[in-house]
Amino acid sequence: MSGLRILITGFGPFPGAPYNPTPRLVDRLVKLRRPAFDDVVRVGHIFNVSYRAVDRDLPALLAQHRPDALLMFGLAASTRHVRIETRARNAITTLWPDADKVTLRHDQIAPGENARTFGAHGARLARAARLTGIDARLSRDGGRYLCNYLCWRGIEATQAPQGPRLAAFVHVPLLSRDGTAWPGSRITAEQLVDAGEAMLLELVRLTRKARRVAAR
Repeated sequence: MSGLRILITGFGPFPGAPYNPTPRLVDRLVKLRRPAFDDVVRVGHIFNVSYRAVDRDLPALLAQHRPDALLMFGLAASTRHVRIETRARNAITTLWPDADKVTLRHDQIAPGENARTFGAHGARLARAARLTGIDARLSRDGGRYLCNYLCWRGIEATQAPQGPRLAAFVHVPLLSRDGTAWPGSRITAEQLVDAGEAMLLELVRLTRKARRVAAR
């Protein structure tokens, strides 16, 4: 069985958040050197915080790299812990513009559809993160902005023929630019990397298992 391909993504800055810690986190995870990653191709990508960018870049990345799994990160500036999203709401803000200064006129991603769920593996990733000592919790509310929108598109990708087997979205708290914890939070950049590595390792393990089951 050939090695795995994992697409790891983050977001750039956006209105109200001039600094987003996810690009540095993605870069660290892509560059980690561990025996467990010897046969894992890790592809990093940072989305511009716009609906147009997600709809343009994600299909192109999937077609080019054909990842076996997606590990997506986004910033939740109002939270002080790590949140592993369990679903994507069929909701979109009509109030806040994206980084391209586009404000959508409709409040649903796909009119008439229900929320989409990631699957039971989210709990496994949350447990892996908590074992590093970080405060990590499952979440049912990814918001109504670009993070939730990417959640929706990521789950959609797993349902397509030849699409990724698993997808996960992780919201991280705001950090100071120097990597220290933000006021009111205890989480540092190094702790995020440790938790991110643990979640990536667990996702690799679960994806390998899913491939073995599918090959029977």
